[in-house]
Amino acid sequence: MKPIHGTVFLLFFISVAVAQESTHERCTDKPVYDLLDFWIGEWVVYINDEKVGDNKIEKILSGCAVMEHWTGAGGNKGNSLFFVDPNGAWKQIWVTEWAANPGGVKEKMHVETLPNSGVRFQGQLEHPTIGSYLDRTTLTPLDNGKVSQRIEISTDDGETWKSSFDAIYVPIDGG
Repeated sequence: MKPIHGTVFLLFFISVAVAQESTHERCTDKPVYDLLDFWIGEWVVYINDEKVGDNKIEKILSGCAVMEHWTGAGGNKGNSLFFVDPNGAWKQIWVTEWAANPGGVKEKMHVETLPNSGVRFQGQLEHPTIGSYLDRTTLTPLDNGKVSQRIEISTDDGETWKSSFDAIYVPIDGG
């Protein structure tokens, strides 16, 4: 019998070469990666007239992902990573410093682009006392350069929704 090490090495070399060749496509050249461009920037976040936090949203990894850096008015922090999976679907992973607690980590996926260029992400979460529930975030660009963010939950499979966060993002430059 012949050793197969040379064949395995050749197959490995070919797969590495193909993978490197496919990396020549740039995310900045693909419109799918523009979905959250209206939200890129530094923001002061208000609910009614009360400042509830600051948020910096930036494109990272050569435009292949979007990173959210949240700091609440009380000092709490959270980060989101938004990315496009290999099937072309946007996904979000939200992690806070309370990741071990219910709601401290959320996974959502893009479920809808709204007529006003807004976007909606939604995921199913588990809570020890209320059980499984839906959690959705809607981001909407406003005419005045601001952005609306509304987070809602549903405990009846989406029949009804209750708002848990309804805020306006104002550009840090006063926009």
